[in-house]
Amino acid sequence: MLKDIDVYDYLRHEKKFPLMWCAGCGNGIILGSIIRAVDTLGLDKNKVAMVSGIGCSGRTSTYVDFNTLHTTHGRALAFATGLKHANNDLTTLVVTGDGDCLAIGGNHFIHAARRNIDLTVFLFNNNIYGMTGGQASPTTPFGKIASTARKGNIENNFDACKVADACGASFVARGTTYDADGLDELAIMAIEKKGFSVLEIITPCPTIYGRYNRMGNAVTMLKNQCENAVPVEEARDMTPEELTGKIVTGIFVNRDLPEFCAEYDKLIESYQKK
Repeated sequence: MLKDIDVYDYLRHEKKFPLMWCAGCGNGIILGSIIRAVDTLGLDKNKVAMVSGIGCSGRTSTYVDFNTLHTTHGRALAFATGLKHANNDLTTLVVTGDGDCLAIGGNHFIHAARRNIDLTVFLFNNNIYGMTGGQASPTTPFGKIASTARKGNIENNFDACKVADACGASFVARGTTYDADGLDELAIMAIEKKGFSVLEIITPCPTIYGRYNRMGNAVTMLKNQCENAVPVEEARDMTPEELTGKIVTGIFVNRDLPEFCAEYDKLIESYQKK
């Protein structure tokens, strides 16, 4: 349930407002969900750190009144790993895009999941490099148009949630910007979970991806999310053909595994005893 809070308590008012995102972009909805989750959990904003990379998602850290770190392209998880390891008391959130996280940052993604370090990743997936020219990203579907694929993408895309699961994340989920209520709930669960958490959010890019692929305006793209979202529980009983073009949403992984910082502390203690 969306919570009525004073969102302005969590924003840096001297920054560039209104938001720099294009009209109809879903990133502002994600920003709202993150803020509501932090507020609902009663977290001290001075003990929350947000790390971002390059791309449309990277601007998120500029607006929030947390401890923030805007890093280089693809390296948000590398910086966040160092930050969390140095100060385990911080609730560390990573905001990153499908290009930033899964292409140039792909190696960091799989190894952060393998370590199961206590980070919460908000993966903004708009299926394209929105800020840097509309190039095809690892999540651009086969056949879709991008600036680097003018006749249609000839590469198969991959499922970020399946990658996170296979690499050992403790919590993996997917939501959409259409379902803001559901996104709030998933954001709360992702932050609460001890270990590496990934929340992939399907967000519209009407200015580039939508325009290239004749998907209509922002409202039409949000309606498309609504009409094609399928809860993971229902998806298990559907055939691959029935799932074509659908967005499977919900929680895919929620398991308890050893967390990197806690295990490292045990290692230090074992050496100190000697």
